[in-house]
Amino acid sequence: MTQSSDRRRVVVTGHGVVTPIGIGVEEFWSALQKGECGIGQIQSFDTDDLQIKIAGEVKDFEPRERLDSKQLLLADRYSQFAGYAARDAVAQSGLEVPLADDKAYRSACVIGTGIGGITTMEFSYKMLFREGKRATHPLTLLKTIGSSAAAHVSIEYGIKGPCYGVVSACSTAPHAIGNVYRMIREGLIDLGIGGASEASLAWGTTRAWQAMRVLSPDGIWPFSGNRNGTVLGEGAGILVLEELEHAKARGATILAELVGYGMTSDAADMVNPSIEGASMAMQIALDDARLSPGDIDYINAHGTATTVNDINETRAIRRVFGKDAEKLSISATKSMHGHLLGAGGGIEAVAAIQSMRDNFVPPTIGYAEPDPECDLDYTPNEGRKREVTYAMSNSFAFGGLNAVLLFGPAPA
Repeated sequence: MTQSSDRRRVVVTGHGVVTPIGIGVEEFWSALQKGECGIGQIQSFDTDDLQIKIAGEVKDFEPRERLDSKQLLLADRYSQFAGYAARDAVAQSGLEVPLADDKAYRSACVIGTGIGGITTMEFSYKMLFREGKRATHPLTLLKTIGSSAAAHVSIEYGIKGPCYGVVSACSTAPHAIGNVYRMIREGLIDLGIGGASEASLAWGTTRAWQAMRVLSPDGIWPFSGNRNGTVLGEGAGILVLEELEHAKARGATILAELVGYGMTSDAADMVNPSIEGASMAMQIALDDARLSPGDIDYINAHGTATTVNDINETRAIRRVFGKDAEKLSISATKSMHGHLLGAGGGIEAVAAIQSMRDNFVPPTIGYAEPDPECDLDYTPNEGRKREVTYAMSNSFAFGGLNAVLLFGPAPA
């Protein structure tokens, strides 16, 4: 993949998360290091007539206590998650907000979602069809649309450049972050907020997922021989990205450099992932970063704990990394926070960045027995210290939509 030698470098100056194992990066990362599990019995809706009764729910998120924005208080839960994660990321970045006009039009906000305000829509349908109401709440449409989180965040911080949502199922967050990365690298903007949010835990959504027979009634155990499906979660993961010299000029603390981005489509099947599409996305990210497989220390795997996905991801890694696959540390943090759908790759990107900053690989918990077809080092059950210079984050979505982010150390 040929790249210009004078392309602009892109760095991370802020990150924020809302997750089932912690709100805020410090709490989230501490839980990952300890191998804490955020999966439990669903509390937010009645599951008596459901086969699936577990999920990764965000706990202790009371909007009126967490948010000071009147607009976000009237928003759907997914926009509220995005707003809170963005608030943390922007605060950490040290940006002066709202942005002045000379910076506002040179900034972007790309925040996606896999499903959007589905809880608002389900509530509205209940009002109309079960309770016989004649109308829904007047903000129903604005709360539901998949670009509302991006719009809310752009309003909060005065971002007047490109602003939109991205929808690509479980690859939404890295596609959003990758969009901001490319815009900065190519000179369209100097800084941007990118990531995704999801709050799709509701009775109807769970019934839809249940019908696909990909959910586990027991737990999520990626790459383990006894795995029997994935577990839904909710939350948000947001990064602040900047052009390197822009960040240096204002004295920002740089957390990491986003050095590579790859995306492909399987163009084959809506459900079953391909080895070729996943491996090509990883290879494109490596080529984009001008790195070789032996340079990578850690992969935060997509690792959904479905039978085919885990086997194919393992085979794809082996195809790309060859003999260097044996030296990799891999983990599937979904084992702790669940599958956050569109937001998953956002919080997993944060986990990858933190692994480099602390030289620590979080575990894949719930690993009970080996699967001969999943034969790499998945950091079973306990995290470990190791030097992590470059970290990769994989997202491989329904429809064969693949996106890979590759992070490196903060430039000196």
